Amino acid sequence: QFSSGIVEGFNTKAKLITRKAYGFRTFHATEIALYHALGELPVFKTTHEFF
Repeated sequence: QFSSGIVEGFNTKAKLITRKAYGFRTFHATEIALYHALGELPVFKTTHEFF
């Protein structure tokens, strides 16, 4: 027997990110948000800093 729990977890995360990305203008921005959430890519420190 196989458990599909991991796949269901990824699907839930993808649905949540898609809902949060509702106001994004392009699909490219949504795609990047999905890569960051599901691929666990790092968020650079300088991205969220002001000069």
